[in-house]
Amino acid sequence: MIKKILIVSILSLYAATLTVSAETTDERIERMEKELKELKQQVNATADAVEAKGSSAMDRTTVGGYGELHYNNLDTPSGDKKSIDFHRFVLFFGHEFNDDIRFFSELELEHSLSGDGKPGEVELEQAYIEFDITDSTQAKGGLFLIPVGIINETHEPPTFYGVERNPVEKNIIPATWWEAGAALGGQIGATGLSYDVAITSGLEVDPASVKIRSGRQKVAKAKADNLAYTGRIKYTGIPGLEIAGTVQYQDDISQADNDGLDEAILYSTHVALEKAGFGLRALYAAWDISGVAAESTGKDKQDGYYVEAGYKFTPKVGIFARHNAWSNDSVKDKEQTDVGINWWPHKDVVIKADYQSQNADAGDADGFNLGIGYQF
Repeated sequence: MIKKILIVSILSLYAATLTVSAETTDERIERMEKELKELKQQVNATADAVEAKGSSAMDRTTVGGYGELHYNNLDTPSGDKKSIDFHRFVLFFGHEFNDDIRFFSELELEHSLSGDGKPGEVELEQAYIEFDITDSTQAKGGLFLIPVGIINETHEPPTFYGVERNPVEKNIIPATWWEAGAALGGQIGATGLSYDVAITSGLEVDPASVKIRSGRQKVAKAKADNLAYTGRIKYTGIPGLEIAGTVQYQDDISQADNDGLDEAILYSTHVALEKAGFGLRALYAAWDISGVAAESTGKDKQDGYYVEAGYKFTPKVGIFARHNAWSNDSVKDKEQTDVGINWWPHKDVVIKADYQSQNADAGDADGFNLGIGYQF
């Protein structure tokens, strides 16, 4: 484009010199210098516009991700369990259309390989458009993480202790958990309080097992006969402190009539504190499920809690201890205790080691885990 402008302009200047023979030499030189100056300004302006357009597009698009490799060495009643697994490889893609509208997505490959007969899956965990309604209020639509618990929305490896995610949020909440729908959230004045409300697709739990985690549809041609309604209040008015509570309601957790499962309500609350190297996390979550399929098997009440304490000797080294207790039925009271250490050679890179001990109801799997993770 710039070369064409130069060629056309030079030819025009040459033609002009043939038609203005009446001009004196000094007048001709002065006129040509003026036209060349104007041409240079046009060329510079065109180049600046092209460069600015390219920079703007790149500045508004972001790429990130995280991943983690695990080694598990556990002693179980059925024998030793030794395995190594690149558990998650995740890429983030985001784009700002303007100052008020943005896009965010998260694409994950689990267990390194996917396909027929392979252990892993390729999953779209997030893909939504967010709109700024006011300076303190945002709306979004698409596929997004449910606002519940501690790790469901923030689960990058450098952000938590322990190689594996805690079993309470995994088996009760059940993280990682995403749905499709619409949500509204924002700050409540200058109180330190914020809120989130969402209408989304819901779980499809099998009446034969009443297993919450298996009921995640992952927005893959998901049944939407019964939607879910979620609300959360969160307080972050004191630096380093977060207190939150979530309630979700679904009219029929099986997505089918007259099958023994009816409405379900999830309650979850947690506190997370980080101050002067000391960390404390505590969470409780519970399901209240109606219907004879749940009540007759003792699975109408499913709940769990954990308490975790951690301490960073330096910004790069921290230790932790966590006790987990949960139940997905009225028969087994599962417990697991974890102790371990995290080393952050960089704030976004972590190397982990921990020892776990379970009671018989939880599987009696005792042993150690090693892991390495990153985010960017």
